[in-house]
Amino acid sequence: MISSITPHLLGLKNQQILKDEDYNHFYRELYPTQFEEPLFQIHLNVDYPFHLTGILYFPKISNDLNLQKDRIQLYQNQVFVTDNVEGIVPEFLTMLRGVIDSPDIPLNVSRSYLQADGNVKKISNYITRKVADKLKSLFKKEREAFQEKWNDIKVVIEYGMLSEDKFFEKAKDFALFPTTTGDYFTFEELKEHTKDAQTDKDGKLVQLYASNVDEQHAYIEAAKAKGYKVLLLDSPIVSHLLQKIETNEENITFTRVDADQIDKLIVKEDATPSKLSEESQEQLKTLVEGIVPKATYTVQLEPMDSKALPFLITQPEFMRRMKEMQQTGGGGMFGGNMPEMYNLIVNMNHPLVSQILETKTKKKQERLIKQSVDLARLSQNLLKGEELTSFINRSFDMIK
Repeated sequence: MISSITPHLLGLKNQQILKDEDYNHFYRELYPTQFEEPLFQIHLNVDYPFHLTGILYFPKISNDLNLQKDRIQLYQNQVFVTDNVEGIVPEFLTMLRGVIDSPDIPLNVSRSYLQADGNVKKISNYITRKVADKLKSLFKKEREAFQEKWNDIKVVIEYGMLSEDKFFEKAKDFALFPTTTGDYFTFEELKEHTKDAQTDKDGKLVQLYASNVDEQHAYIEAAKAKGYKVLLLDSPIVSHLLQKIETNEENITFTRVDADQIDKLIVKEDATPSKLSEESQEQLKTLVEGIVPKATYTVQLEPMDSKALPFLITQPEFMRRMKEMQQTGGGGMFGGNMPEMYNLIVNMNHPLVSQILETKTKKKQERLIKQSVDLARLSQNLLKGEELTSFINRSFDMIK
């Protein structure tokens, strides 16, 4: 069938005469059930070494990766062919909307044939380059507006960085790393702003990040108290992306802010001495291990700042990242079958810990430890059901 809406737009070679209203009008004709305007569009137009015209629209895209991917329509000489453009348009761009018209794309062939076709490869590379160029241009010309759109376009960009090496290199100029305080940095800017404070004793630059500002608030505040910047990285593929960045970049690592106590996340030369004797440490560890389940928690005694939290629950970066990667595809044989394991860190220098050791009755010691551990679990959203009810009742009993 001949489309009634493609000729007046796709047939135009001079995109300079088109205004945003023209593009938005065309978008509404293509997608009459969509009420939100697209964020921006990319006009495709090339005559050599292949013929192609088209418009790709960036809609608002949520963090959900299970998106409909049949939104780009393919035409040949303004005759509709298909809305399945996999193998023609790079995978990460199939989340966009729009139309493409090209007589140089073979029809009714397998996906493997498409991927091997010379013209299709050139078309795919051209589209990737045009998208990267557009994003770079928007970032440079209207950085503030680009930052405001970041949450609505980041999944496409991050997916592209993961799946296309050429796009990964180009995206370094415009991919953003937001912080929990509302700043936005490119990768090079981020390194420059954090290198002095966040380089550890081995010369490795440690980038701290959170995935949820509310759930990880205590850990974020502990990092900020040290003068560290904490990134806010919450997309479902962030574990995969960080793995790729760490592989491609030297002497840099990303660690979630609740992966360990703050002095262990970025290890400096000066270690905090412990206020407890070895005998007291053994006594404390035995007390705590007698209360928490060993299958879930590994008890670690750490000499921390006396103003830091007395009890802290963390999950090692490697284990958590493997589980997250398994959930979104990847992670190999790891992750899916790994049990939930946490570190229970006890701050040996906190006054509460000294109070526990000085308490004369074992019943009161156990009650103080249970209350402290449950508070730590509550901060990680690990206290639920019967255990949460027990904690609430115990808390009321303590303030009677």
